[in-house]
Amino acid sequence: MTGSTGTTDKHGTPRTAGAVSRDVIVVGAGPTGLLLAGDLATAGIPVTLVEKRPHRTSNLSRAFVLHARTLEQLDARGLADELESKGQTLDRLRLFSRLTVDLTTLPSRFNHLLVLPQYEVERVLERRAVEAGVRFAYETEVTGLVQDADGVTLRVRAATGAEGTGGTGRGPEELRAAYVVGTDGMRSAVREAVGLPFPGRSAIRSVVLADVRLAEEPETLLTVNAVGDAFAFLAPFGDGYYRVIGWDRRRNVADDAPLDLDEVKEITRLALGRDYGMHDARWMSRFHSDERQAPAYRVGRVFLAGDAAHVHTPAGGQGMNTGLQDAANLSWKLAATLNGHVHADLLDTYQSERHPVGRSVLRSSGGIVRLAMANRPWTLAARTLLTTFLDHARPARTRMIGQITGIGYSYRSPRGAHPLVGKRVPDVALRDGRLYEALRGGRFVLITPPDAPTGAGVDAGTDVGADTRKDRLAVGSWASARRTTLLIRPDGYAAWAAESPTAEETEAALTAAMGQD
Repeated sequence: MTGSTGTTDKHGTPRTAGAVSRDVIVVGAGPTGLLLAGDLATAGIPVTLVEKRPHRTSNLSRAFVLHARTLEQLDARGLADELESKGQTLDRLRLFSRLTVDLTTLPSRFNHLLVLPQYEVERVLERRAVEAGVRFAYETEVTGLVQDADGVTLRVRAATGAEGTGGTGRGPEELRAAYVVGTDGMRSAVREAVGLPFPGRSAIRSVVLADVRLAEEPETLLTVNAVGDAFAFLAPFGDGYYRVIGWDRRRNVADDAPLDLDEVKEITRLALGRDYGMHDARWMSRFHSDERQAPAYRVGRVFLAGDAAHVHTPAGGQGMNTGLQDAANLSWKLAATLNGHVHADLLDTYQSERHPVGRSVLRSSGGIVRLAMANRPWTLAARTLLTTFLDHARPARTRMIGQITGIGYSYRSPRGAHPLVGKRVPDVALRDGRLYEALRGGRFVLITPPDAPTGAGVDAGTDVGADTRKDRLAVGSWASARRTTLLIRPDGYAAWAAESPTAEETEAALTAAMGQD
């Protein structure tokens, strides 16, 4: 890490954002990297997206679920409705064969779970990134990086004829940027290059994956169960194939051990009672599921997000969702810093806000797996006791649903702040439209009572702020009689709130949160 000087902050970042390059390099073109790169490019930041793999050509996918909070973030980018049209919704979850979770009670426009393969999400996010002007460098491998007071030099090696590299195949090259974000997965080259450990353990070994056709259609959209030592999960691709994820605790073999369809069928029969006539497997593989988290999501000018920062079991379908929400938190902060609106210390809040969420997801997903695989008398009794409690204790059940869907997470607020500060703001109705439409374009949104003075040269009901903020602030009024004045960050969390503030107080809050042009 670069040391501090009199003109830099504690991370070696110059205090005047305009004094350095505004370029960002994002490493890893999965969902997290695509969302982040698209956000930055939309905000006018030059972005290069480096990807070790060739441009995707297959329909392979691990993640299958989009939760409510992620759909809200995608709605703020105008993408949710398109994705909803491609997937299938599920409004109830069955856990441990005893507990039914009703998602229709969620305080969200997306009061359901969307079953959609990860590659469909990536296609939509990639199109957005391309349209926003992101430069892609496929078949380009990170081999190291060096930081200094002005930026990061990323060392890469591009394959001959690699897309986005000019086809030179010259071997090692260097790319320069103000910041680098590693979204390059569990084996992150970026994380390794900055020397961060990835402590944790393998939670589940020898998980089998298969994409198959079924002779018998399952009764539910998602089929999941565990019996004794076996666990199995079925989800549809929407093209006639189903993804099978299975695990038999008694069979721990290496990831490269041979796998045939008979083994997949056997695990499925043990866990689900039948194999649904599986046939015509187009792909099969093994993997192991780890629980790990980097101790820091930032080292100087380098950030980590998604699986590069945290990995956990697939229970609850929270992996891709957590990464997308990492990206939504970081992107507006990087854009505001690089566009010279705010002090670079804002970037420190990425660690303080997202690291605790990652830790919580590790605990909740791991807990679900351990309860699902309970096979001893005392663990079975504990599971029965917990499910009975959750079935009857509404606050505990609401908290559990909030964690799984992401809508229950909030960020720590300063001492003495209004109770709403740091909380997720739902898609509330405005006099002219709704909140998550107003958030589009990476804007802050100020909501006031219709008759309240807002100050700062803005008028309620308009879409334009003061001259210094006109492209970064949408202003509206409540559709209800609510009297709170509320400032919402681009990622949908409350930055400031007050009851009947003066114009001067509103102006001070806008300046503190948004800075000036």
